[in-house]
Amino acid sequence: MVSYTRLSRSCCAVLTGGILLAGCSGGGGGSGSPKPSASPAAPTSGSASASVSSPPSSSASATPDPLATPTALSFTFDPARAPRNEADAKRLALDVLAEPDSWGPGFTERTPYLSADDYWPVLPASCRWETGARPSTVLYSVTGYSRLPAKGAKGLLQVAATVTVHTSVDEADWEMAQTLEEALRCPDQVLRDGEKVTGLFSLGNPFGVNGNFTAADTVSERGKYVRAGVAGEHYYGWSQSRVGTVTLAVSAKGAPGHTEDEVSTSMVRALVAMLNRTQAELEVEK
Repeated sequence: MVSYTRLSRSCCAVLTGGILLAGCSGGGGGSGSPKPSASPAAPTSGSASASVSSPPSSSASATPDPLATPTALSFTFDPARAPRNEADAKRLALDVLAEPDSWGPGFTERTPYLSADDYWPVLPASCRWETGARPSTVLYSVTGYSRLPAKGAKGLLQVAATVTVHTSVDEADWEMAQTLEEALRCPDQVLRDGEKVTGLFSLGNPFGVNGNFTAADTVSERGKYVRAGVAGEHYYGWSQSRVGTVTLAVSAKGAPGHTEDEVSTSMVRALVAMLNRTQAELEVEK
C-alpha cells in the first residue's frame, strides 16, 4: 500500500512557469475531461569520550543515492483491484476525492459540494462548456467543489477536484489525450455565464518527462480567469494525472490578492493527496 508519507517525501511537487512539475528525490512512487465545474530526523551524536572512531561500514558506498532520479514508477497497478461496476467506482471515487482540508487551511465546501451522479461536461466547437451524457466507458465521475472565502484584500478563491473511474486503462488514456487537445482547440473557453478563461495552453508529460515521477501520465493547463464583477485577469490552472484506470484532476480559478504560487501550492496539495489515496486503492498488495 502506498502511504502518504512515501509519496510526500519522495515528491517535491511544484508549479514552475505555469506547468506542473512533480520532481521526486526518491523512488516514490464529446469531450473526455470532466471539468470545469487545476522534520528530518536529528542526527545521533557520537560519544565524546571515544578515543577511536568506528570505521565506516563497507556497505555505505552501496547505499542508494536519495537524490537519484527514479527510472520507473514505484507504484504497480493491479487490474484485479480496479472497480468493475458503478457502485464500486463510486465508492473509490468518493474515498479518494480531495476534501476542503486537502487544499489547505481555511478551505470550505461550496454549496452544492458534489456534482450530480450523471454530470458530464462537454466542450463543443463553440468553446462554451455544456452538460452532456456520461460515456458508457466511464463507470463513475464526481467533482467536489471547495472555496477559500474572501478575506481582507483577498477575493474568493474557487477550486475543484475531479475523480473519474474508467472501464480500462486505454479509456483513461483517451480522456487524458482529449484533455490535452481541448486547450489547443479552444484557448478561450466560456465556463458559464459571466465566467471564462483565456489564453489557455496545455502540456502533456508521461512518466519521466519534465519532472513527472508521480504518475503514469499528467496533463497541465494554464491560462487567465475572468469573472464578471471582479476586476482584472487572474490565474487559472488545471492539472490531471492518471493512475491505472482512474484519472484525477484539480483546478483553480484565481482571485484578487492570491498569488500564482499560493494557488499552485494548494493545487499540488490536493492532487498529491488524491494520488496517494488512489495508489493505495489500486496497488498490487504486498
